[in-house]
Amino acid sequence: MIFHSLEVRQKALTLLRDGIPNSEVARRLGIAKGTVGYWKHKDLAKRGECPGRRSPLCPRCDGRELDAPAYVQLLGLYLGDGHIVCRAAHGSPSLSITMDDAWPGIQDECESVMRAVLPDNSVHRVTRIGCHDIKVYSNHLPCLFPQHGPGPKNARSIVLAEWQRELVDAHPWKLIRGLIHSDGCRLTNWTVRTVGGEKKRYEYPRYWFTNTSDDIRELFTDTLDKVGVMWTSCPRGGVPYNISVARKPSVALMDAHVGPKY
Repeated sequence: MIFHSLEVRQKALTLLRDGIPNSEVARRLGIAKGTVGYWKHKDLAKRGECPGRRSPLCPRCDGRELDAPAYVQLLGLYLGDGHIVCRAAHGSPSLSITMDDAWPGIQDECESVMRAVLPDNSVHRVTRIGCHDIKVYSNHLPCLFPQHGPGPKNARSIVLAEWQRELVDAHPWKLIRGLIHSDGCRLTNWTVRTVGGEKKRYEYPRYWFTNTSDDIRELFTDTLDKVGVMWTSCPRGGVPYNISVARKPSVALMDAHVGPKY
């Protein structure tokens, strides 16, 4: 392998920037054409002038416009059933949202919002038993989801950044929709009441949200408060992992903005 001095390399780059062809630069300086081509490529890359597809831009790093409603919904999905993996072997971090195959509609919706947030990245599905991972790779996932960190989400603090808080305040129903579609559901509850000495069964709809992270449940209930939805905490075994929305006006609000899984 032949090593060239920085002076020779700089002479080559000066000629290349003046429009001299690679082969002529190689002839003048007595350098292999492959070496000249490599130097030219590295120089263009350093200045962001490489031809072809460029690296996807980031709303946080590069100021690219962000689809705010889609992002807030994706944030809810991530906080529910999503995880980010950062491994050197993968090259880029990946975001996966695990969605049950019983609800193909919300799989499609998840893929749609993921594409809206990361329009320059390839979104695909990974088949698993009874479910699919909706997945995307991007170097900017830690920028978009600063809640990422080592270990499960319920074992670390989950606090929104100020810019995320502003987006959630502007689109609260999108966060609620994402959280319900990941860690919640709309179900039919029932109870038995005695009327005129006769027991009768009554059925009524309610929304149910379950998450073991205190911070995520608090984010969910705080957002419900902002949109006027009444809720109650329903501990099981002394553990307050469940949030119920059962009041008729509140269920009607949830139906208008979220609805059952589909």
